[in-house]
Amino acid sequence: MQLQGSKILVIGGAGLIGSHVVEELLKEDIQEVVIYDNFCRGSQQNLEVALRDPRCRVFEIGGDILQTDILNAAMQGIDAVVHLAALWLLQCYEFPRAAFDVNIRGTFNVLEACVAHKVKRLIYSSSASVYGDALSEPMHEDHPYNNWTFYGATKIAGEHMLKAFHKRYGLNGVGLRYMNVYGPRQDYQGTYIAVMMKILDNLDRGLPPVVYGDGSQSYDFIYVTDAARANICALKSEVPFGFYNVGRGIKTSIKELTELILKITGVNLPIQYEPTGPTFVTNRVGDPTAARNDLGFTWQVDLEEGLRRLIAWRSTHKEAVACRRAKMRA
Repeated sequence: MQLQGSKILVIGGAGLIGSHVVEELLKEDIQEVVIYDNFCRGSQQNLEVALRDPRCRVFEIGGDILQTDILNAAMQGIDAVVHLAALWLLQCYEFPRAAFDVNIRGTFNVLEACVAHKVKRLIYSSSASVYGDALSEPMHEDHPYNNWTFYGATKIAGEHMLKAFHKRYGLNGVGLRYMNVYGPRQDYQGTYIAVMMKILDNLDRGLPPVVYGDGSQSYDFIYVTDAARANICALKSEVPFGFYNVGRGIKTSIKELTELILKITGVNLPIQYEPTGPTFVTNRVGDPTAARNDLGFTWQVDLEEGLRRLIAWRSTHKEAVACRRAKMRA
């Protein structure tokens, strides 16, 4: 799809990934970026840079994907949609009916509105949660659904609804299965990336970093601007339909992550190991080959550089970090 002169609706555009998608879109020769967000998890502060661009605005009437009349109003004249809105993993665990309403019914509303308004392309934010724990490594896109969580179930449902809408109505688009996305503007609600912020909190207080279990739990960490660029690549691609991993294909254990943070910060404290708490996934790394070949997406920021950028952002946004910490505790 050609982005030049287009109008893009970013649903969930005030969140961690969404706000970076908006900024990446504004690097293109687009006509307008419209942000549709109910600010349940996202924030106006995340949009501080983007909203300086006159081509960018927040949809004034509302931003809830369950309010179909308002959603349809936002879709008028839109060429493409990036759909990132969802309840996060632990919310889905604690409130499964809300997970159904927002992540499944809400996504159906988005798909239906895209068809009604003849949207040319939809990019759907899926998740590596559809895979669950890896049965083989690295996980290719044909890896079996090994999910056992409500969140993963809602993402699987979203993928299959997109598949059905593509088949029946010709809605073109792809789903992106994000691995563990981290970076500036992240909060404490990401189940596997919150460990970064909590470790840094401890180091600020002169306390040792806490690791639960033996630290062997391993994930595929990808920097947020890389995840955002994957959306731009997916929009620009001519692939009519498909699902793609968005990750680096590099496995990092929580112990290795903690040691890297200690190295970057120059703090000489021992790791404090605690008994393992509730854990949904302990082993996951995705194969990025298909996204590279089909979408033209390649990651650019390695983990050490990404952590340095996160730490730098954190040091210059102490008030924002404090607000995110308070929100987590509320």
